Amino acid sequence: MDVTLLGTGSPVPDPNRAGPATLVRAGGTLLLVDAGRGVLMRLAAAGAFPGMLGAVLLTHLHSDHLTDLNDVVTTRWVMSPVPNPLVVYGPPGTRQVVDGMLAMLAPDISYRLAHHDDLNDPPQVEVVEVAPGDVLTIGEARVVVGRTDHRPVEPTVGYRVEHEGRSVVLGGDGIPCAGLDELCAGADAYVQTVLREDLVKLVPMERFQDILDYHSSVEQAATTATRAGVRTLVLTHYVPALPAGMEDEWRAMAAAHFAGEVVLGDDLTSLTLG
Repeated sequence: MDVTLLGTGSPVPDPNRAGPATLVRAGGTLLLVDAGRGVLMRLAAAGAFPGMLGAVLLTHLHSDHLTDLNDVVTTRWVMSPVPNPLVVYGPPGTRQVVDGMLAMLAPDISYRLAHHDDLNDPPQVEVVEVAPGDVLTIGEARVVVGRTDHRPVEPTVGYRVEHEGRSVVLGGDGIPCAGLDELCAGADAYVQTVLREDLVKLVPMERFQDILDYHSSVEQAATTATRAGVRTLVLTHYVPALPAGMEDEWRAMAAAHFAGEVVLGDDLTSLTLG
């Protein structure tokens, strides 16, 4: 099983980091977890294209985690020689978001149908709204849905992807909670959005300070990893952006609370679980 951080950025635009998105390769099954800005460019760089995806898994409905889902849908549709339905899993509310997205795309869809004789149907998107405790089979992967805590954003979920005895947890945004501990228990890897509380507190803006109470700090993510007994902690969605050359400082903050391997870095950082 391979895990690739396609986008490690945040809502703040960054020329070097795409928006939140992670690719999991479970045998021959490709799962895209969240679809932030620039996701198709990063998928291409990782050697994957929308038509190859087994499914898209959304952790929650904040705009930065799904802003380029429309690009995934449209590009999969126009690049597939035969109908190739896309399944999108997400928490309650996902169907409303996808319906609105398809309504936004209606003019584009009509233009393409009128222009291409071999394109006879609009894009096919199947939405499956999930709840904690659900267990999904997607291609070669077994996916367990767990509860996370990103309130007042709710409901939110995390995913545990399992394949041939290996497992990775995609925690999305949020703070430590019992549901996340349960999902992470004994996992080979745990991928978590993190912020540097010390640096966020230096920004004199109330709206920026507000993010402190619903995102895990580096230390909190490390503590969750230790409590759950995971082997490798993967940090992503850095707030503020992780500057080049500061990786060891962030890694040391996690290592103070977690004895396992800590992985972080630029977009397209990849990890093989084996």
